[in-house]
Amino acid sequence: MSKRVSKFKKVLDKSKIYTLDESLSFMLEEYSKKYSAKFNETIDFVLKLGIDVKQSDQIVRGAVSLPNGLGKKRKVAVIIESSRLKEAEESGAEEYGDEKLIEKIKAGAIDFDVCVSTPGMMPKVSSLGKLLGPKGLMPNPKLGTVSDDIKTTVHHIKNGQVEFKADKSGIVHVGVAKINFEKEKIKQNIIQFYNAILAAKPAKSKGVYMKALFLSTTHGPSIRLDLKSLVL
Repeated sequence: MSKRVSKFKKVLDKSKIYTLDESLSFMLEEYSKKYSAKFNETIDFVLKLGIDVKQSDQIVRGAVSLPNGLGKKRKVAVIIESSRLKEAEESGAEEYGDEKLIEKIKAGAIDFDVCVSTPGMMPKVSSLGKLLGPKGLMPNPKLGTVSDDIKTTVHHIKNGQVEFKADKSGIVHVGVAKINFEKEKIKQNIIQFYNAILAAKPAKSKGVYMKALFLSTTHGPSIRLDLKSLVL
């Protein structure tokens, strides 16, 4: 751990659970000005869920559009029928195509952050599963990346849509803002994301659903939040 982060950890009260406002004040007024790295760090949202990850009916997964975006451009590839290529071009996607794009991807050309497909192309896109799946790039209806409304889908992705999925430990870990955002905009993004996870609660999940929530920056220590402070 760097001396910079070590110094900041000493400022935090490890025994305290901070409110959302308190944690953001620490990040923006204390850490960002005195200890932050020389680049625009990401603010990470880390939530421990009380789900049984071994049960297929307790998978927590989805997508949500953050009101203030993520502060970075995302390259989108659209796989679409040849008769609809004009529609894909007008959507603003960096790359688009039909079967030719599928073959290009198979050849190793994966220069995009999100892959979108129309439902009609999914039988052919399925051949990319072993290639795109491990990279988290496989189009998925639950994530909103399989859609007939290509223009709207690409718009949402480019304007702050993030995907989330609880890992094998029941933890959701996603970047929700940049440290140079205004405090209120960071707060809005965090609350929007929190509510999306809340709405994704599996019907058969028992007991405490949200166990512990932490915020951290790319190179900074984590700050535990009082979950009640996110309820408006």
